Amino acid sequence: VVRARTFIGGVKGIDPADISIPVIGGHAGVSILPLLSRTEPACTFTDEERDALTDRIQNGGTEVVKAKDGAGSATLSMAWAGAEFGFSIVRALNGEEGITMCTMVESDVTDCQFFANPVLLGKEGVQENLGLGPLNDYEQDKLVNEAVPELNKSIVKGVEWAKNFEI
Repeated sequence: VVRARTFIGGVKGIDPADISIPVIGGHAGVSILPLLSRTEPACTFTDEERDALTDRIQNGGTEVVKAKDGAGSATLSMAWAGAEFGFSIVRALNGEEGITMCTMVESDVTDCQFFANPVLLGKEGVQENLGLGPLNDYEQDKLVNEAVPELNKSIVKGVEWAKNFEI
């Protein structure tokens, strides 16, 4: 979400802090699906902008690693995203209402065991899974044909690794 806001802000000339966009799916490559059709404030994108932004958001971490010649990873945006999520959790636990964030949860909205999508946070943590919401044809195609299959492969690997992990 942090990278998505940054890249959209750069293309549209909007302060990233003023942008909201759901990013659903997973954490790597094509399993990441930015829902550009739901960007707030509302933005229109040419097909070329949409394709370029989707690719850049999906591969932003790789872009940073390449820029560092392999001598590091994209930890700053992950740390910022984690901090934003942590602050949101604290606000919700303290009784603030209406806080939504995209996070990885056990999924009942796709055939993936785990899937990141918007949730409503509350005093007990995740109060409600808000599901996928409306997707345009492009996003639906990317979800079904790219994000879900790729994420399912990663989940299988992760679950298998966890079963064999020894402390």
